[in-house]
Amino acid sequence: MQYEASRIPDFYKLSVSERVRAVHQRGLLSRDDYLSLVRGDHTLKVKTADKMIENVIGVMGLPVGLALNFMVNGKDYVVPLVVEEPSIVAALSAAAKIVRQGGGFKAESTEPILIGQIQVMAVRHVAHAKGEILARKQEILNLANSLHPNMVARGGGAQDVEVHLHPSPTGDQDMLVVHLLVNTCDAMGANLVNTMCEGVASLVETITGGKVFLRILSNLTDRAMVKAEAVIPVDQLTGKGFDGEQVRDGIIIAGEFAAVDPYRAATHNKGIMNGVDAVAIATGNDWRALEAAAHAYAARGNHYTSLTHWSQNQRGDLVGRIAMPMKVGTVGGPLESNPTVALNLRLLGVDSGRELAELMGAVGLAQNLAALRALATEGIQQGHMTLHARSVATAAGASPDIFDTVVERLIEGGEIKIWRAREIIAEVQKQSVPPLRQARRKTKALAAGHGKIILLGEHAVVYGRHAIAAPVPLAIQAQIEDKDRGIELLIPRWGVEQTLHPEAKDPQSFDQPLRTILEQLALVDRAMRITVFANVPRAMGLGGSAAVAVAIIRAIDRHFRLALSDDEVNALAFECEKVAHGTPSGIDNTMATFGRLLLYRPGTPPLIEPLAPAAPIPMVIGMSGVESLTAKMVAGVRRAWERNQPLYERIFNSIDDIVLQGVSALNDQDLEHLGDLMNVCQGMLNSLQVSSWEIEEMIQIARQQGALGAKLTGGGGGGSIIALCPEDPQRVVRAIENAGYQAMEVEIG
Repeated sequence: MQYEASRIPDFYKLSVSERVRAVHQRGLLSRDDYLSLVRGDHTLKVKTADKMIENVIGVMGLPVGLALNFMVNGKDYVVPLVVEEPSIVAALSAAAKIVRQGGGFKAESTEPILIGQIQVMAVRHVAHAKGEILARKQEILNLANSLHPNMVARGGGAQDVEVHLHPSPTGDQDMLVVHLLVNTCDAMGANLVNTMCEGVASLVETITGGKVFLRILSNLTDRAMVKAEAVIPVDQLTGKGFDGEQVRDGIIIAGEFAAVDPYRAATHNKGIMNGVDAVAIATGNDWRALEAAAHAYAARGNHYTSLTHWSQNQRGDLVGRIAMPMKVGTVGGPLESNPTVALNLRLLGVDSGRELAELMGAVGLAQNLAALRALATEGIQQGHMTLHARSVATAAGASPDIFDTVVERLIEGGEIKIWRAREIIAEVQKQSVPPLRQARRKTKALAAGHGKIILLGEHAVVYGRHAIAAPVPLAIQAQIEDKDRGIELLIPRWGVEQTLHPEAKDPQSFDQPLRTILEQLALVDRAMRITVFANVPRAMGLGGSAAVAVAIIRAIDRHFRLALSDDEVNALAFECEKVAHGTPSGIDNTMATFGRLLLYRPGTPPLIEPLAPAAPIPMVIGMSGVESLTAKMVAGVRRAWERNQPLYERIFNSIDDIVLQGVSALNDQDLEHLGDLMNVCQGMLNSLQVSSWEIEEMIQIARQQGALGAKLTGGGGGGSIIALCPEDPQRVVRAIENAGYQAMEVEIG
């Protein structure tokens, strides 16, 4: 594993499929595991679940997230967490990043010893019986190990015997309890230890003359301990209006509170277990046993206390330490029966149960650091605001295409309530529905540009042929605010936050198109903040770049009262497309500007012919999550065309004929013929080498679920598909989503 494998900048800003791909690209996921995650094959199936427990009626899912930035004993880890509580994953990643600056976590563990208890009753002479047990210890160990020779061969097995005497609660004879100490190696070992206790029970009865009653493992695993330490330079704690010394001292004071007060310690330790349990569930370990062990260990002295200790060293650094029982495993049936668990263990890359225990100790310490730092600075509630807003947006029913917008507006307004989220959802849905005049009428503050699909004709349209395009109910909106100096561009959903530098030798991705707009409108010297609300996914073949350009141009037009016509907006957006894509056809900016179903052919002037089918056409858009740059795909086709122009001209002519037949099919409402044309067009696009395996998989899924036709839309190489679905489009949506992609139902025309 590479040193920086756990550092993935802006990971939280990516879509789910983009995150999976990023982890795969860093070598943390094999190709098979990557495909399993993308398609959803890793999830537990009901048939498998039925073999795990009794009376199964279904499977309940929980989110699997990744904590980043972890370095333990010099090794990088991306840590899978199964947890439903907001803030845990983000808090762990942030805390691990801070600790990383000080050299990461140092951790150590003892041998993974599990204790089996054999309760012996009715012993006449308990002191004598204790002596006999210890005298015949080796005989007991030999019998226990004969029951699990494979464990002994792996270096484990029963290793010691202890005898404990307990006063009887009723005042009768003392109770005698034999402890069988078993090294279970990389297995959790509960069943193994129980079998050994059962196996030696008769021998113990013979030796003591008593009667064995209970024989079972103990979950107080204080012979399998883990310790972890983090040393954090004080300057790494500075932030949020607090200097490092203030934060350090606040954490130490909070830690001391938990050390002396059991009421505070219970909440303190619960926070530690938030992280530990999440890893335990992700790796198939018994989180209930870990909880029991941790809290019993915390209560071992005169009162219940903290599992961690925080102090400062002579340099003034913050030092955190944790010590707790941690008996976990990496092999065995319970772990291997759930495919997600097996995948998570491969992703984690631990080589033994002890290594996993040490990592989990570090996770517990990191979670405690995150919680105490939040308490010592802005408080827990403020740190939860964004994640609380996400939960509220989900509860209010925000669909994936508007989810981030709803979250942004909830936080901006400060009223993070379900009723407010529902109001925002209604507002955004009205703003996003074409035609564009609807958005203008309902939303005075935001200007908009439409996303689009190309029904037929992509790539050929670049070479002067026809194409049919349609708007989709996804808009990009923008607003302008005055500033004192500089020009700032913010696109929160796309992770864009940049300042325009007119003289930059290496401009950022949005610099040149934005500069083109401002130069054409003579506004380069005006200070402003441009905020873009992107409901169109980036680089998904849905016209995002053109929609951004149109939205910004219209927002500038509105803010500075320039009175631009739609034709002028379209022409300027076309110039932006030239900067972004090299040789665009002009269809994207035309669609972003006018937002209606049309037949298009480039030229001077271009052909723009509105189409009006008798009834709306039901479609499904499937999004692969694989970003594809239109400029790259267009350039690839251009190189192939230059090598063999006659061949490619014939392909473009064939696509053009398909487009014109598509116009007739739309006008006649002949959906079967339209579907056939889409399928044939996809074959030709595939011959241009602009398809991908993700695209082909979604197309096959759509067709198998009843789509009359399906093809890529836009540049290809990833991006999106469209499917013609007059019968039950939601079935197609569900099938595509079940394969790990995103999908939405739309109507065109």
